[in-house]
Amino acid sequence: MSPKTLGVSPQLYDYLLNTSLRENPVLQQLRQETAQLPAARMQIAPEQGQFMALLVQLLGARKTLEIGTFTGYSALVVALALPPQGTVVTCDIDETMTAIARRYWQHADVADKIQLHLAPALNTLEQLLQSGEGESFDFAFIDADKRNYPHYYEKCLQLVRSGGLIAIDNVLWSGRVADETVTDKRTEAIREFNRQLHHDDRITLSLVPIADGLTLALKR
Repeated sequence: MSPKTLGVSPQLYDYLLNTSLRENPVLQQLRQETAQLPAARMQIAPEQGQFMALLVQLLGARKTLEIGTFTGYSALVVALALPPQGTVVTCDIDETMTAIARRYWQHADVADKIQLHLAPALNTLEQLLQSGEGESFDFAFIDADKRNYPHYYEKCLQLVRSGGLIAIDNVLWSGRVADETVTDKRTEAIREFNRQLHHDDRITLSLVPIADGLTLALKR
């Protein structure tokens, strides 16, 4: 995982941020606090967050879904991009990290837009389907345990409307997916997931080399 775009020199990366990043001060504060944590590499890159906010606005999204909250940066950047009546439904199991998230959501005055479900994500997704919320989401972001990516993806295909977008993080996995000598289970799981999406005719596909690799799957 990488908190900035792979394969870009430090000089060029600084230029990229200095000439394009428009980061809300609360997002910057959250990112700085998260950088001090042992699991800081789980934080998405700010340029990725800004890109996701743009996608949400292009979709005219009002209802979004997130699998994997961590300290809340991605939920916050999306919530800030949504209209006042917009909603982010986010799933996680870590009370400690999501407590940080809640604090910053309050600070940014968007806590009323964000519904946090502290439970295994597959359970939450199934509950959403059972409660009649199928095909009601405009956008979904998957950024959780990699071996469950296929299961999260299939649930998201049921929950996202036709013409809606599913974004999946870490699909380049710090470049390890392209290194044949790397054969651990998580890397192999991402490779297999990438192969499956390549041949999935239910979506229009693009893998964008931003941050640690972001797959965009537009539901047909």
